[in-house]
Amino acid sequence: MPRRTEPPFRADHVGSLLRPPALLAARERFAAGTLDAEGLRAAEDAAIRDVVAMQEEVGLQSATDGEFRRTSWHMDFIYQLGGIVKTDEQIQVKMHNAEGDNAFTSAGLAVKEKVRLDEPIFADAFRYLASLTTTATPKLTIPSPSMVHYRGGTAAVDRSVYPDVEEFWADLSAAYAAQVRAMADLGCRYLQLDDTSLAYLNDPAQRAEQAARGEDADHAHLRYIRQINAAIADRPAGMKVTTHMCRGNYRSSWAAEGGYDFVAEALFGELDVDGFFCEFDDERSGGFAPLRFVPPGKQVVLGLVTTKTGRLEDPDLLKRRIDEASEYVPLDQLCLSPQCGFSSTVEGNVLTQEEQVAKLRLIVQVAEDVWG
Repeated sequence: MPRRTEPPFRADHVGSLLRPPALLAARERFAAGTLDAEGLRAAEDAAIRDVVAMQEEVGLQSATDGEFRRTSWHMDFIYQLGGIVKTDEQIQVKMHNAEGDNAFTSAGLAVKEKVRLDEPIFADAFRYLASLTTTATPKLTIPSPSMVHYRGGTAAVDRSVYPDVEEFWADLSAAYAAQVRAMADLGCRYLQLDDTSLAYLNDPAQRAEQAARGEDADHAHLRYIRQINAAIADRPAGMKVTTHMCRGNYRSSWAAEGGYDFVAEALFGELDVDGFFCEFDDERSGGFAPLRFVPPGKQVVLGLVTTKTGRLEDPDLLKRRIDEASEYVPLDQLCLSPQCGFSSTVEGNVLTQEEQVAKLRLIVQVAEDVWG
């Protein structure tokens, strides 16, 4: 099959990468007040130079900055949207792993003014990334509009600001549309919207939690799909937009379980993205049958390689699983990636830098074997 020359690529990855020890040490010094902002920026710049070079060296056609300037994959972006403020509330997301349960804790958010984009978010970060890539396409990852609502719910929207919640949704998508345009103007041709909510809603326990908060859990995915579509409707023809949908990723733990069955028909049939990064690394992620709803012309990036552990997958098993997926989606519409980022938060998952690189090399090699 011909080599893909536009995103998503046959061998791709989700975005976040393990922070190197030198960068973690610099962040600690900055928090303690012994390193200034300029010093932290220099440490970030150096780490990003190295990690972009690594991605190109292993043969990836896309490169991110590893999200090295962020503490969290989503909140660092959301808090920069105009009208949204951080609150003292502590949001706890129950997480699970092989050893037991824990929790991801984040500050809350509230919509206190009209939602807007005051200035492009991560613009400087993207410029720097783009200045470093030589063979790879620079990819920017941001949380989808859904995450603003899923984290705080309708209760986080000040009804004196938005008596009609439809105006909130319209403003939120408009702010995102402005962000998309701004990134396109900077030369971004590969934008990824990270969205755990569309995967979480497949889990009956997650829908029960949403319903207990007064949300319409059975139809929330339809709302989210409409708002994402509104946000990306005017993207230029040269910009490819993908979405990544996992069930939580924090220190090798997850939050939700179950296949994509509940949302699949609407998700794959109506969401106007160019590619879907889907989590399929273990039994809790369900089978490939929901992919039967993927229409022609859309790519599915199979997240078959786990970022939760350092254990390296058997390449032959990965190839067999790609064959299984091709029973539902033509092989030419499939790609391969890890199931999630390696470090969705600054702490990172439980594996080494060397194991991370080995997994990325494996993905490139298997993709070459399968697609040529």
